[in-house]
Amino acid sequence: MKFLDEAKIYLSSGGGGNGCVSFRREKFIEYGGPNGGDGGRGGDVFVEAVEGLNTLIDFRYRQHFRAERGKDGQGQDRHGAAGKPLSIRVPVGTQVLADDKETVLADLTEVGQRVRLAKGGDGGFGNSHFKSSTNRAPRRALPGWPGEEHWIWLRLKLIADAGLVGLPNAGKSTFLAAVSRARPKIADYPFTTLHPNLGVVGVDDTEFVLADIPGLIEGAHEGAGLGDRFLGHVERCGVLLHLIDGTQEDPAAAYRTVRRELEAYGAMLAEKPEIVALNKIDALLPEDRAARAAALGEACGQEPRLVSGASGQGVRDLLRALMAHVQAERAAREALESADGAPVEAGWRP
Repeated sequence: MKFLDEAKIYLSSGGGGNGCVSFRREKFIEYGGPNGGDGGRGGDVFVEAVEGLNTLIDFRYRQHFRAERGKDGQGQDRHGAAGKPLSIRVPVGTQVLADDKETVLADLTEVGQRVRLAKGGDGGFGNSHFKSSTNRAPRRALPGWPGEEHWIWLRLKLIADAGLVGLPNAGKSTFLAAVSRARPKIADYPFTTLHPNLGVVGVDDTEFVLADIPGLIEGAHEGAGLGDRFLGHVERCGVLLHLIDGTQEDPAAAYRTVRRELEAYGAMLAEKPEIVALNKIDALLPEDRAARAAALGEACGQEPRLVSGASGQGVRDLLRALMAHVQAERAAREALESADGAPVEAGWRP
């Protein structure tokens, strides 16, 4: 299945049905009066987050979605049936943006979330609605109201607890494959990862989701390389794991390059908790390892962790450090949710 994280679609809710002009005609009833029914309401358009989806590829082959129109009213006071609503199924983590690609209409972060994006039009009144003591035989009926029409953007931001960032060929895919059952493409040339990958990592009987995104290069925020379009998939992460290739000459410069791109992207990525790790230490001599770790520590302001995704050296301790940040983020989120949903104390209320 191809990965697609952005799509533009057209939505149209159903128009309302027309009202009916009709009169009661029965034998021996001289003045039957009006009995035209109202039109039915048009169907709404909803977007719903469901399980089992991790890409927006379905919207490449279908871009137009229209809900059913309400049925027209009929004689004998028969109202038209309402149009069936339309529900668009999207992966968890999908954001719905307006046509300007800036206004967020909905952010679906949990399974089962459902948001109405377009309201169906109301049905028109039949002539029985207009009868009164002074207007005994109205010949007036209203047409149904039109539905709403929108062009919207769907943008998928994967749900992960921790995110992997770094330059191309820093060993991110190798690390993800070593700590989870994910099987990303691994090769000895840059940009082998062309779309994000997710893996479930188990640490001491607990689990968290780790996201690997394509590597960043200098000028990514201006479109260099694959650009920064995949950074949105780590916006929801509680902690970032910054992997640095230990075999390159200047790991400090590599660290600063990625940090500049995170700051240029915005979205509070540069403020997220970060763990810096010097990768591929199995390919370094002890003296080179110490020198490059010292240079990297001076650049990042913390002691970098020494790991090797290929040999597994230092990986277990690194995962425990990641898990500590993930658990702290989960605890903070639960405390915030419980505070928002806490019952109000009994007592006087205005």
